Amino acid sequence: MTNEEKSLLLKDLCARFPYGVIINSPSNIFYPSEREDVKLDSVFEIDNNFYATEDSGWPIETCKPYLRPMSSMTEEEKKEFKAFHCVSEWHPEFYQAMCNLPNINNMINWLDKKMFDHRGLIPKGLALEAKEGMYNLN
Repeated sequence: MTNEEKSLLLKDLCARFPYGVIINSPSNIFYPSEREDVKLDSVFEIDNNFYATEDSGWPIETCKPYLRPMSSMTEEEKKEFKAFHCVSEWHPEFYQAMCNLPNINNMINWLDKKMFDHRGLIPKGLALEAKEGMYNLN
């Protein structure tokens, strides 16, 4: 895993931590090939190395969060996303959709809370596709 990928994964995990992201991690230090799904309860740093933990610390690069592909967004979620989070105004000169900063921050927080892979971690092999019903999103 490159430093750029590790940084992207760390940023993503930290943003989702308050929402109860589930990770697939080694089940114990003696058998790292055996894996289990656990709810991430903290991320910590020791000597510039980052660890995800449930009861024991695992190097961040050994953990993969379960995320929802953007294509799995339901019609109801699409309406909520469009109506509430990305209120666009057409710029008279450039004809581009412009979102103001608070709306962009709300949009990203909403995507993180709903566990959508808006950073493209699944195609990069840094995350796993969430099983249907894995997250109670109501």
